[in-house]
Amino acid sequence: MSRYLLALTDAGGTVPPELGVARRLRSRGHRVTVLCDASMAAAAERTGADVRTWSVAVAPFEDWRLRSPTALARGMAEAMIAGPAAGHARDTAAAVAEVSPDAVVASFVAVGAMIAAEAAGLPYAVLVPNVYSLPAPGLPPFGLGLPPARGAPGRLRDRVLSDASTRMLGRYALEPLDGVRREHGLPPLASVWGQHQRAQQQLVLTAAAFDLPGELPGTARYVGPVLDDPDWAAGEAWTPPPGEGPLVLVAMSSTFQDHVACLQRVADALAQAGVRGVVTTGPAVPPGAVRGSDRVQVLAAAPHAEVLPHAAAVVTHGGHGTVMKALAAGLPLVVLPHGRDQADNARRVALRDAGVTLSRRASAARIARAVRRVLDDGRYRDAAARLGEAIRAEAATDTLEVELESLVG
Repeated sequence: MSRYLLALTDAGGTVPPELGVARRLRSRGHRVTVLCDASMAAAAERTGADVRTWSVAVAPFEDWRLRSPTALARGMAEAMIAGPAAGHARDTAAAVAEVSPDAVVASFVAVGAMIAAEAAGLPYAVLVPNVYSLPAPGLPPFGLGLPPARGAPGRLRDRVLSDASTRMLGRYALEPLDGVRREHGLPPLASVWGQHQRAQQQLVLTAAAFDLPGELPGTARYVGPVLDDPDWAAGEAWTPPPGEGPLVLVAMSSTFQDHVACLQRVADALAQAGVRGVVTTGPAVPPGAVRGSDRVQVLAAAPHAEVLPHAAAVVTHGGHGTVMKALAAGLPLVVLPHGRDQADNARRVALRDAGVTLSRRASAARIARAVRRVLDDGRYRDAAARLGEAIRAEAATDTLEVELESLVG
């Protein structure tokens, strides 16, 4: 038995897979302490881990309000990466002193926890809860939804954009992070991603079959997706809407991304397309904010593990968890990206012919046509089934657990 300290942050869709890491370590007999935001403490306790919360509360990052790349970079630095780093480092150092873990496992943005682990001389792993998101040769810059580079011009595009985004984020995050490192007796970083690159492991919680090929560092490993449903999705037993015809699941963001109008257009589109629908609004939007119909349910939540076996397609914003679960069920997608990693996920879906991508501002009529397209054209269903088989195979392995056990070994 080894002792792990998991330093986790609540970024909405990242919570279920990262708590799934705790659950899997506990199932192997390891002792796990989770240090996390208060908003996820109850769910963390249900993994069987010992739980403590960060001493500093962090306000939600309302990226949907920010319109320019500079504003996004500054907001991400202040709200997610550099702003909480000093408090996270202090809390992690205190937990290390009390728990004496053998290793630390940190959320991607919990950079302060990584600093404290390094200062304590402990090995640490970084959880990457989506496609690989650090700059790497062969991969388009993260977050832009770009296709793979072609030839020298494409490689130049990737290098220029990756360098520019790294410098932009570093302008707001690097100096504060170096200040936290000085407080813990550590030298400055070479770049804003330096703390991630010093990790003994970067564990990518997706399927290699889904991501694009790139030259990842030797510390990076694809360990397969964690397909656990969030705790808030559990509730009353779900029953399909009445009638005949294909069932379409609609699953948007679990955090607010100003997406109520988009949800309404999707619900209207399902009625126009002549299908049955299940629209799950999640904790960010009350179900009463979206109007359904006789054949289109609008629910706060329904366990996707129960709905997907009945479904023929999924409409989503493109969050990694929803995309992975839909594909693992062999279902084609209509993706309307809102931000974050969603354009990248949508690009990978489209490249594999497993679905189609629309603007989040697409009309109900256009969404209806896209739904009919993925339902009526068998190539989307066949491609989703092929990709889903590969995703299920990677999810069924114990690569994640073996890697974390080797971190201690």
